[in-house]
Amino acid sequence: MKGIQVFKSVLAASAIGSLLMTSTATQAIEQPSYVVVQSNDVYEIRKYEPYIVAEVVVPGPEADAGNQAFSLLGGYIFGKNKGERKLEMTAPVVQTPVTSSASTKIDMTAPVVQTPTSNGFLVQFMMPSAYTLATLPVPTDPQVKLRQVAGKTVAAHRYSGSWSQSNYDEHLNILKAALAKAGVKTQGEPLYSRYNAPFTPWFMRKNEIWFNIHP
Repeated sequence: MKGIQVFKSVLAASAIGSLLMTSTATQAIEQPSYVVVQSNDVYEIRKYEPYIVAEVVVPGPEADAGNQAFSLLGGYIFGKNKGERKLEMTAPVVQTPVTSSASTKIDMTAPVVQTPTSNGFLVQFMMPSAYTLATLPVPTDPQVKLRQVAGKTVAAHRYSGSWSQSNYDEHLNILKAALAKAGVKTQGEPLYSRYNAPFTPWFMRKNEIWFNIHP
């Protein structure tokens, strides 16, 4: 999958890894709200509620795009915003190819979304459900945007293990075959989601592959 190497470099950034470690050690990380509509041995059909993201588009190249984006978004959650409010890191990180002055601490949600685009790479951090576009701190870097994402329905396949290309490809093929057999129509490219920091042992990692599907 295009962008997999970028994804592997993203959470290797020590600052992001440290932030994930701090968040994981102190509390459970909030995730976007969803309802399981259907499930089987291979995947779940989930209906996600709308959520807010902080996002940025970076040019790459592929090997550098993740670090470029996380530098900008990491700066935002570390306090490069109006009010200098600090936010905690989220999980999972999700990626998919597409064609086109208070010191208040803010808890973030999961996942973070990373998307290769025709103009480079789009990376999104999901914001906490307790906040709205009006109450989130405004980014001081004009490259960082806040946006409301509409609710969506996805087919999600969960697996454990390493973040290697071969492990991803194996499970992507499993999900594709199951969806094709069930006649489930997908939209766009797969989203690769992971929930753990780089220091998490490979056998304890939670990974997912999502496809947007027709409701």
